[in-house]
Amino acid sequence: MIFIKNGTINTVTKGIINSNILIDNKKIIEIGDEIVAPLDAQVIDAKGCVVLPGFIDAHTHLGLWEDGMGVEGADGNEETDPVTPHLNPIDGINPMDRNFTEAVQGGITAVCTTPGSANVMGGQCIAIKTFGRIIDKMVIKNPVAAKIAFGENPKSVYGSDDKTPQTRMAIAALIRENLKKAEEYLEEVERCELEEDDDSKPEYDIKYESLMPVLKRQIPLKAHAHRADDMFTAIRIAKEFNLRLTLDHCTEGHLVVDELVEEGYPVIVGPSLSERSKIELRNLTFETAGILSNAGLDVCLMTDHPVVPIQYLSICAGIAIKHGMESEKALEAITINPAKVLGIDNKVGSIEVGKDADIVIWDNNPFEINSHVLYTIIDGKIVYKKNK
Repeated sequence: MIFIKNGTINTVTKGIINSNILIDNKKIIEIGDEIVAPLDAQVIDAKGCVVLPGFIDAHTHLGLWEDGMGVEGADGNEETDPVTPHLNPIDGINPMDRNFTEAVQGGITAVCTTPGSANVMGGQCIAIKTFGRIIDKMVIKNPVAAKIAFGENPKSVYGSDDKTPQTRMAIAALIRENLKKAEEYLEEVERCELEEDDDSKPEYDIKYESLMPVLKRQIPLKAHAHRADDMFTAIRIAKEFNLRLTLDHCTEGHLVVDELVEEGYPVIVGPSLSERSKIELRNLTFETAGILSNAGLDVCLMTDHPVVPIQYLSICAGIAIKHGMESEKALEAITINPAKVLGIDNKVGSIEVGKDADIVIWDNNPFEINSHVLYTIIDGKIVYKKNK
């Protein structure tokens, strides 16, 4: 049991209050001024500190590309087949990677880890806590999305070997082909189940099985798309199959802001704190997040770790504020917005009674570069405490 007292609490969803928080059995059980600390509670005096929900990064490769390991620790891209929707990060993440420790020290308590973007269909995506030794015990929700990729990355991986896809047309065609086959597979499976006809049930296909939650609208397609035309190819396909969709990277989003507002799909912007390393990034700017947010879209920010080290998510938000994003919107972009996009906002993303006790105590505004995390609490356990 943990009792946090005298803190300036930004709940994200219910305003800023000067109050106390009582944590028990991994959950926030009470928030209020009149709470009395139980005798057996560990008391944290947060006077003069900022108390926030743990930050959430909506798009990373945390644990799939291990720090300082090179090819030995690279498990994010299966570059043998452009269509691998059946792969799941739970089988590739190493929670012993020291970047998990750095995430905790940076106030990041949950992330979405995704396969890379070498493949047109790269695999499923998973939402996890950032503290633990066994990945199975860190899972919040699996899967939360299905990764697809447009543009330079799949073209460069397979085009150089004279394999498909070599063009954007082929990328879109591969996605359509496999969604259509999975749709037909699902229809046949459901028909056989309805008629209790096991004899006619189609032969098990792991790729099509993995796309069932997408077709049933249980999870979205998570579309790697930097260029505006690639974003709208993703939107076109999502409409054709009546699918949910998130637009990840959204590098040229500021060039088509009115059209994106009209479409209304969630946008996950970043990594902005990086070089313009390829043609697709020629319009990269930190202004994108603010422009989209100020136009009314719910924006998420991402590090794309290890492209930007995970612990600098708050710095990315601070720079976005410098370039026109409202401070509260930037906070939402790394808390409640990614929680909603990932379908885990019933557990994390804000400080509310009944939610997981993922709380971070800062000595100052987290968007200031000289601010420090004093405590990181995940599932009601202090997993990091800054040495004085």
